[in-house]
Amino acid sequence: MIDPILSLAVSVFHNKGVYSLLLGSGISRSSGIPTGWEIVQDLIRKVAHLRKEKCEPDPDKWFTHAFGLEPNYSDVLDQIAKTSAERSQVLRGYFEPTEEELAEGRKRPSPAHKAIAQLIARGYIRVVITTNFDRLLEQALSEIGIQPVVISTADAVRGALPLAHSPCTVIKINGDYLDTRLKNTRGELERYDEHMDKLLDRVFDEYGLIVTGWSAEWDIALCAALQRCPNRRFATYWAQRGPAKPAATDLIALRGATTVQIADADGFFRELDEKVSALESFSITDPLSASVAITRLKKYLSEDTYRINLSDLVSNETERTHRTITDSRFSVQVPHNITGETVLKRMQLYETELAVLLAMQVCGAHWTSQGQQTVFLKSFKRIADQSGPESGKVVWLSLRRYPALLLMYGIGLGAIAGSNYPFLKALFDLNLRIDSYKPEKPAATTLHNLGVMERDLQRILPGREREHTPLSNHLFEALREPLREYLPDDAIYEAAFDWLEYLICLAHINLQVTRPELQEEKAKNPEFYIWAPAGRFCWKTSENSVLHNTEQAKDGSLPPRVVSALQAGFCEAGDGTRTDKYLDIRAALGRFLGHVRQQWGIYF
Repeated sequence: MIDPILSLAVSVFHNKGVYSLLLGSGISRSSGIPTGWEIVQDLIRKVAHLRKEKCEPDPDKWFTHAFGLEPNYSDVLDQIAKTSAERSQVLRGYFEPTEEELAEGRKRPSPAHKAIAQLIARGYIRVVITTNFDRLLEQALSEIGIQPVVISTADAVRGALPLAHSPCTVIKINGDYLDTRLKNTRGELERYDEHMDKLLDRVFDEYGLIVTGWSAEWDIALCAALQRCPNRRFATYWAQRGPAKPAATDLIALRGATTVQIADADGFFRELDEKVSALESFSITDPLSASVAITRLKKYLSEDTYRINLSDLVSNETERTHRTITDSRFSVQVPHNITGETVLKRMQLYETELAVLLAMQVCGAHWTSQGQQTVFLKSFKRIADQSGPESGKVVWLSLRRYPALLLMYGIGLGAIAGSNYPFLKALFDLNLRIDSYKPEKPAATTLHNLGVMERDLQRILPGREREHTPLSNHLFEALREPLREYLPDDAIYEAAFDWLEYLICLAHINLQVTRPELQEEKAKNPEFYIWAPAGRFCWKTSENSVLHNTEQAKDGSLPPRVVSALQAGFCEAGDGTRTDKYLDIRAALGRFLGHVRQQWGIYF
């Protein structure tokens, strides 16, 4: 028999937005928020203290003896606070963290809340019903930039957007602890407002249901809403620890629910999120999906009449990719030690998520016309711009730029294969927000291998400890297959890779120094050099190096590919006839690379 949680993950993945959640107090247990029964126990102790009586070791038995009532959440709270306002004040301390609790990480969103937030962010869950008064789910959503529609009163039901028009709706059927209209007592839990009932009827009729952390013992009106639902269009999954309570057992039978035995809510939702993410990765790395995307892309590039289709195709894949490379798997707060293996694993995970978009960008760079290039530049900027948290592990913060670096190299190689130098020039000049707190700067000045990973860190990558340019070498290998269609010969691919890195160096210098500044520096020191992000071409022998193959001939002519780059505007060459800045930059770069080779112990 198939594992129920695997079945659930497959259903959630293939029915995006169809499943709703029903969450009880168990979902917040690991955050230090007490369950309803734990609040009952604590409230009984408070009652006993006020009566100057001892209730331990069995507070519930003491309450029964003292009041002739079986203790339950509703009745005990009613003994302490007679009005909704009083009950709200009594409950506040159970939900709001003290400074000490904050320091200990208590009463903060749990792994379950964070996993649910990720499922919501990727569109798998759009409706959450909760009996809880706390705001931990809202906090988890806020931390990743999502502001849900929250419905906690009958008035809010009447004023809310239709569920279909809201990316996320949280229905707090018993209220919010800061609102005096919350529902606690048995009488309050026996019935809901007519509008709330109708909303629940819609959810239970139109959505599948995943129930977690809810015993069904106290919420009489909620049980009634489930019982009166005439249809079960989609399945119900009921996650529980141990045997279900009688009320829950009845509802499980009525709904034909699949029970999922779990250790706790944190593990359940974390596993669900991981399995859905695994299905996403399997789907997007399926060669057929990339092949279909490229087939459609080539069709849309062939005629201008497809410009809207082209924009939609690239934009949709860009947004899907952006969501996946910014989800919880790429957290910058990862607690474990940084090793070459963990860094490489994250790089490879980025590569997996970028596979389809990378293939589309390479194809676009090769074939796009000037009128179409904005679509691809806009997509690249969306991936490259940084807007996430600025605190965390420095390694992971810097590595967030790796997807953009991978795309820039892929686009650059595609453009070189198609001799599309105007597009390559536009790519290098494109302003990016590499640091969310700094002004935008051109891609060629900020996006390079040392900006993604310092050289010492590059050398901890497995098998690359003795290499001079580990990250460039990794990119060279990672991009070989995506570029094989456009550069099938290995030697030509390697030459194109070196030429790309050489152009990156030229553009990096060109964008940071003016022609007059170059002339002034030459007058002061003819042997001056300028730093640039040296690539793997730097350690190659002179007869095979890109420097050798881009030299000016004795008659003053330049190699055809250099001319093509200059005609596209590289080094402020205008129509390609003004070559002085290129030659000055090339000479300064050559002297710098000579110093680099000496540092590496390379002499030729």
